Amino acid sequence: MSQTDIQQTIAKFTSMEQALRYFEIDFDSRFIDEYRIPLMKCFNGYLLLTKPDDWFSARRALKNAYCKIQRGRLDPHTRSACRGCTSCQRR
Repeated sequence: MSQTDIQQTIAKFTSMEQALRYFEIDFDSRFIDEYRIPLMKCFNGYLLLTKPDDWFSARRALKNAYCKIQRGRLDPHTRSACRGCTSCQRR
């Protein structure tokens, strides 16, 4: 899949749930309902910073956005683990 193909595929998504399913990322629907806008902004920001050239790099951008929002919810003064993040590799 070329860079233009993956960008066209991403542009066709009408919801965040479609993107998460396409990239095979497990998610919590309550989390998506609550943090949909920040997640979309973060994902689009990652896509602007590094243009995805294949499925894997686009998936990595979405996983990084999802994880960043999840980690942002944690208390910064404690060393708690990223529990709710189903895609986090920092556990």
